Amino acid sequence: MKFAAVSVAIFCAGCTVSSNPFTQDENRVFGVERVTRATANQEPITGSITLYEAMARALKYNLDTRVELMEAALRVRERDLASYDMLPNLVASTGYAGRDNTDVSSVTTADDDVVDASLEFSWNILDFGLSYVRAKQASDKALMQEEMKRKIVNRTIEDVRTSYWRAVSYQRLIGRMRGLEGRIDKALRDTRQLSESGETSALLALTYERELIEIRRDIERMEGELQVAQSQLAALMNVRPGTNFTLSPPPRGGTKLGVPNDLSQMYQIAVTNRPEMREVAYQMRINEKEVDAALLDMLPGINLYAGSNYDSNEFIDANDWVSWGAQVSWNLLDVARGPANRRRVDAEAAALDARSLSVAMAIMTQVQISRLRYGHLNSSYQTAASLSNVSHRILDQVEAEASADRTSEQVLIREEMNALVADAELDMAYADLQNAYANVYASLGIDPFPRGLSLEDNVQTVAAQLQNMWEGRGSAPTQTVAAAN
Repeated sequence: MKFAAVSVAIFCAGCTVSSNPFTQDENRVFGVERVTRATANQEPITGSITLYEAMARALKYNLDTRVELMEAALRVRERDLASYDMLPNLVASTGYAGRDNTDVSSVTTADDDVVDASLEFSWNILDFGLSYVRAKQASDKALMQEEMKRKIVNRTIEDVRTSYWRAVSYQRLIGRMRGLEGRIDKALRDTRQLSESGETSALLALTYERELIEIRRDIERMEGELQVAQSQLAALMNVRPGTNFTLSPPPRGGTKLGVPNDLSQMYQIAVTNRPEMREVAYQMRINEKEVDAALLDMLPGINLYAGSNYDSNEFIDANDWVSWGAQVSWNLLDVARGPANRRRVDAEAAALDARSLSVAMAIMTQVQISRLRYGHLNSSYQTAASLSNVSHRILDQVEAEASADRTSEQVLIREEMNALVADAELDMAYADLQNAYANVYASLGIDPFPRGLSLEDNVQTVAAQLQNMWEGRGSAPTQTVAAAN
């Protein structure tokens, strides 16, 4: 008894679990390694980045996209693994038994040391049916993950377009902003000196100073907005924060949608292609398989088996033999749970059907909004272009008058600021238009990359394929949509 008590105490002590937090050095090593690996194995930036190179880098290296690719690969592996559950069992076993004295009654019937072995094949027909159903469900889950990947990629490409053109604006205007800020600082000093010397009224000097400060505030606001876009673009391309790079944008011009003008046709394309609609359709098919699974759970299990056996006991006539048979088992509680399971499946089907209607309505609304937004932003871009043109013409006139000493430095700075703001607003309007352009295709569920695109290719190859596809979409509306579907 004492030996048993000591054994139990040692066993319980061995099962005690204590917390073991990582040390500060371990945390540092883990974090530094992840920072290094986050941007490892990427093609270095060797020149100015085009729009389509930015898209290619986002598709190849963006970590959110990578996660979706890996999730899709995981679902495929789970589907393959589920297929193995349909196979029969083949179990090999061996054993040894011994004792320190002979089991003697009147006749000895067994050796003191016995070795036995068996190889048994078994197949449960009910388990095969359930495994088949689960394998089909796993296959649909893999397809659902592919649709999630498409949705992530569409959003990434939209964000790249917007961030790229805003970053282009920052690159194009930052020099003018900094130069104007320096001139504002000088003008402020001059104004304060005039006020202190009494050469101008205090009210006029303060009014002038306020106007200059307001101009500087607007410059700082624009600079902050545009500078963030460059950081966002770097994150989308998975470029290490703080890396310097320049952009080489294509010529800026109008866009042309390669989609039908009829909304009913757009709705049909959208509900056919949108990832959200396909996802709920796969989910409904998975739920339909639950009906089969619930029915199989109610049936008796039939297990067929056959095996080859060996026993070293010298006191038996046959030391090796083949056995076979069949077993039937039936869990009667599964029969009782059957109606409840069926009601649950029916309720899930009703919920999914309602969700599909909600998704269909949301998709139609998004298609209409994306088309209206594109039209509105196209008009806004034209207006911004007109305003920029007028602002520069006014600036030309003011510069000519300033050269002839017929206007003040304050007026010249104000008009330079107006022209700068107009250019920045034109750039931002164009960035928004580019986002709206991509959003129309996303609302239709049309992939932002060509079929057959391989992310194993280098960045320039992927960029060239993306450029061909997107430029084609703006020139051949009907053929482009038909090819995309």
